[in-house]
Amino acid sequence: MARRQGSSSNGSSNTGSDASEVRVIFLGGLGEIGRNCACVEVNGKLIVIDVGLMFPEPDMPGVDLVLPDFTFLRENAHRVAGIVLTHGHEDHVGGLSYLLRDLEAPVYGSPLTVGLAAHRVREAGQSKKATFIEVADNETVMIGDCPVEFIPVTHSVPSAMAIAFHTPQGVVLHSGDFKIDLAPVDGRRTDLARIGELAQTKGIRLLLADSTNAEEPGFTASESTVGVTLQRIFAMRPGRRIIVACFASHLHRIQQIIDAAAANKRKVATLGRSMKNNVELARKLGILNVPKGMMIDITEIDNHPDGEVCVLSTGSQGEPMAAMSLMAQGESRWLELGEDDVVILSAHPIPGNEYGVGQVINNLHRRGCEVIHSAHEPVHVSGHARRGELSTLLSLTKPDCFVPVHGEYRHMMHHAELARTMGVDPAKVLQAADGDVVRLDDEGIRFDGTVPAAYLYVDGAASDVDHGVLRDRQTLASEGMVMVVASVDLHDREVVAGPEVLTRGWAGKTPVEMLTKDAARTVEDALRAALREENHDIEGLNKVARRALGRYIGNKTRQKPMIVPVIVAT
Repeated sequence: MARRQGSSSNGSSNTGSDASEVRVIFLGGLGEIGRNCACVEVNGKLIVIDVGLMFPEPDMPGVDLVLPDFTFLRENAHRVAGIVLTHGHEDHVGGLSYLLRDLEAPVYGSPLTVGLAAHRVREAGQSKKATFIEVADNETVMIGDCPVEFIPVTHSVPSAMAIAFHTPQGVVLHSGDFKIDLAPVDGRRTDLARIGELAQTKGIRLLLADSTNAEEPGFTASESTVGVTLQRIFAMRPGRRIIVACFASHLHRIQQIIDAAAANKRKVATLGRSMKNNVELARKLGILNVPKGMMIDITEIDNHPDGEVCVLSTGSQGEPMAAMSLMAQGESRWLELGEDDVVILSAHPIPGNEYGVGQVINNLHRRGCEVIHSAHEPVHVSGHARRGELSTLLSLTKPDCFVPVHGEYRHMMHHAELARTMGVDPAKVLQAADGDVVRLDDEGIRFDGTVPAAYLYVDGAASDVDHGVLRDRQTLASEGMVMVVASVDLHDREVVAGPEVLTRGWAGKTPVEMLTKDAARTVEDALRAALREENHDIEGLNKVARRALGRYIGNKTRQKPMIVPVIVAT
């Protein structure tokens, strides 16, 4: 297996190279779940593939979202010919509004994908910078100098696409997130025939394929199997109110919930803004089939017997302010859960969300609800291909070169090993990472430097929380803070007030009161010594106070809280 080389460059343009070469630049999604973003460079033009986000991990206090590093795209904005979206999940389209702050480019995707992305862009006030272009299944559009073909695949959101780039170096096929579902809810299957036709005629020069389930043996179950389970659960619980939480974008799942409710003569209400918006969009596009008069507003549920109500809710991932979390805590303004209620969590926790989901389940049980999730019943199946399907794709495409994408390192490692066992030349299997640039030319495939690919942290309206701020937050969370406040007379070189030592979230083994008194005397001695040396600079005195207080606390407690000196001149 070829490995990433140590050479690096900023990868900023490289337009003077051979026009026939093709480069793939990876900006996110290789080594983590989420933040999916890459671009293909053809004849000096860039085509961006997805602009996703990642949800924060437990060691990212105060962070709302994590985005790819857009430095490369921002510096090469004039070369971006277009943005193609494989499907409408947040980890593939959720960062689009942030990228559009830095550049303008046409955005291509299926009507549903474009609809989901456009709604987020409108919410962010970036509509004027985006031109959305809807594409049909199997349509080919010219983006820059490259024909780009959109091939249907099945996934957990409808209208997902694989993308085939017809480049001077042959077909570069990006699978998108996919599985091979032979009985999809909407009848729209992964177009293996077209993929096979490309492989047999033009050949697949480079395959980039989803690695999320590369560790899992066998084949992923069909989404339609969940519908059978839901029908049974609904039928066995007459007279009880049923609340189902799932991803608002999982419209196949929503259709099956609606079908189960209709079969049991229940009305359906949506709870959560994204659920309401997505259901309305899907009905408008004809993706959801809802019997006339079945949908009611959430304000009307008390007008119907419990056994005739089903609530479709957001919050399957334990998000603190989502509808399900609020219900579990008894803080929902729309309904209060009780002992007769049945709650179905029709989703697996995304890695990193396990704790939040667990807390929601605990709180639901405290309220006396019956809680059904995937540990009890098959109320969820993955939208990602397992090893059997990945082997099928490799066998069908017979790629000359292969790079696993979309997954943690272990997922991509297993996928790379699978490709070698399926006959791909080991020298042409590259395991890339965020920031890597891969080059295709007449000589073959190889790494071609790196570009910036750090995490970009989003905190509220701020979209650039740097690593220093995050480290400070981690220190505050783990070690606490100690502040020292003092006033000095620079003319008379005296400490005139304080020092006073204040603590937040910190305590040593010795009683805090004793520590702070001794620490204050230590800082005062250090300040007086500095003033005697005619150090009249406030910044310098702050450094003296920080150093003295930090050394004292370190020696006494072996702890390293954040030290904040506030020295004021009078």
